[in-house]
Amino acid sequence: ANDFDGRSYAFAISSMRVLFALGVWPRLKDVQPILRIKVTDGRPGEGPSPLMLTFDHGEIEEGPLGYMVEDRHLRSELLDAAEDAGVTQMDDRVIEHNADRSGALASLGSGATRRVRLLVACDGQKSRIAGRVGIRRMGWSYGQTALVCTIAHEQPHQGIAHQFFVPAGPLAILPLSGHRSSIVWTERAARAETVQAMSEGDYLDELRPRFGRFLGEVALAGRRTAYPLRLSIAERFIADRVALVGDAAHVVHPLAGQGLNAGLKDVAALAEVVTDARRRGEDIGRPEVLKRYEQWRRFDTMALAAATDGFNRLFSNDATLLRGLRDVGLALTNAMPGLRRTLIREAAGLTGDLPRLSRGKRL
Repeated sequence: ANDFDGRSYAFAISSMRVLFALGVWPRLKDVQPILRIKVTDGRPGEGPSPLMLTFDHGEIEEGPLGYMVEDRHLRSELLDAAEDAGVTQMDDRVIEHNADRSGALASLGSGATRRVRLLVACDGQKSRIAGRVGIRRMGWSYGQTALVCTIAHEQPHQGIAHQFFVPAGPLAILPLSGHRSSIVWTERAARAETVQAMSEGDYLDELRPRFGRFLGEVALAGRRTAYPLRLSIAERFIADRVALVGDAAHVVHPLAGQGLNAGLKDVAALAEVVTDARRRGEDIGRPEVLKRYEQWRRFDTMALAAATDGFNRLFSNDATLLRGLRDVGLALTNAMPGLRRTLIREAAGLTGDLPRLSRGKRL
């Protein structure tokens, strides 16, 4: 486990379909289906409220609610699939680029240059490509940090994911293959720094009151990581000969597990726009082509950002009145099958104007 950094990803059904259409999904190892999700509210050491919200895979026809995939398997298989498809991979970075009417000239850190029609920025929330073209970002820090690790436990998880809301922030317990679960533990930033510096034993002692004993004894199975949480949305997703995707375009709170899924939907939408434009004989880097991508993804991204921000503010506090309203709201939602099904389909990425890849169709 020493080479495992503890990171795993929750894949929505639509994201699974993207990778399946690209031939990557069948290559992945240790994929764990999510069969049920339990959402609860409470305090560390006191256990969750009896008023909860439960989602079950039997409520939709498409299969499991989602899938868990470890980063170490995903990254290697994506790179291998790209190589098999004839994609040129370069261990380099763009340090400067200049756009004109016919394309863009990208200067690389190695000293090489490349002439391209379109430059796609996938370089994270501090995207240097976006910065060079003057795209600013809007958002704020949550004052929270996500502590991420994988744990091994005695009892089987039965494919159940848990989202436990506590005053400092949500704790996600996500099933992995075998008797293991991925933990995304949100803490206030100052406290998280202290916890991350603890020994393995003290770290687990801090986790146990939040985690409980429903899976028996627990132990760390891999390295621990931590990253600060913030909302960060690019004011524009496009510029001259440039398109932003993934974290370069948007970063949201991880409480809904939708960050990677939103990025894959960006990829699917941009790929479709570019492919269709090329078939029509259009220049794929022209503003009118890139505008189709931005219009397609902008509203969906802003809606996701508003939802995750609102839920985090609603649940990451200990106000007595709000706690009562939250618990009643979870119970009422749980008693409404139609609403539960709608929420499941939304989280699974099965609603809205989906790109062809997100529907499992090749371009």
